[in-house]
Amino acid sequence: MASHEVLLAFVQAATQGSFSAAARKLGKSQSTISAAVASLEIDLNVTLFDRSSRKPGLTSAGHVLLQRAEEILAATSRLEMSAVQLAQGVEAKLTIAMSDTYQSDRFEAALSEFEQRYPDLELECLIAECDDLIALVQGGRAHIGFAEMQEHYPPDLDRATVDEHTEIALFVSPAHPLATLAKIDRQVLQQHRELRLATIINPYESRAQGRVWSAPSYLMLLEMAQGGFGWAPLPRWLVARFGPGTLQELKVRGWPKPVAVDALWSRLNPPGPAGSWMLAKMLE
Repeated sequence: MASHEVLLAFVQAATQGSFSAAARKLGKSQSTISAAVASLEIDLNVTLFDRSSRKPGLTSAGHVLLQRAEEILAATSRLEMSAVQLAQGVEAKLTIAMSDTYQSDRFEAALSEFEQRYPDLELECLIAECDDLIALVQGGRAHIGFAEMQEHYPPDLDRATVDEHTEIALFVSPAHPLATLAKIDRQVLQQHRELRLATIINPYESRAQGRVWSAPSYLMLLEMAQGGFGWAPLPRWLVARFGPGTLQELKVRGWPKPVAVDALWSRLNPPGPAGSWMLAKMLE
């Protein structure tokens, strides 16, 4: 198998246009570059350069193998970069758990920069709410969480509030009886089915009065509300993106409600360099 130095000499000779230019680029002698290319031709049993003229050019085989050599050099570079990152303690995988209450332009921008900084690191994004999300971070299933702000957190978690926030409002299908009412109070709401968020890990933490359907995600509640099965508190951004024209916001005193979002991470198993970088970007 051709060495990294031999492939690099071939690629530089092809892209620079001459052996002498490649030698200057790599800080080698011209004879070293010529010998490297000649040894590669022997190993591959093909002629890479047409040397019949004063300025050698690639043969048809040389054009094909130049692309393959560039792919090998790029893969080698990625391998070396990943090895350096792992040796420095960079995670092999970063998992982020996010609440649907959090719609962040900053996160989308951070992902682009993250891809450039850690091109080979696996990124996993999970959607969870409240206790479910907290359990993911506590149990080490997620390295970072972005959750609807809670009054209390387990002592092994650390938190910081992000600048961005959202609003939750009450929504129903336009065909629902509540959609025709101009004035709605709590008593009126209780006469109709509530579509309520209930976490998987602790579904009975707070029972509502009256008829209730529940689900562990806001997106599932949105689909139930679209079907006319009841009224639901939903993040406004979620309705704007996934339910425009299919849901009507109810005018109820005290609604919509602002929702702040906390970034969460474990004090016992804090994020590595990649997770710490992401946290710093989100908390700028």
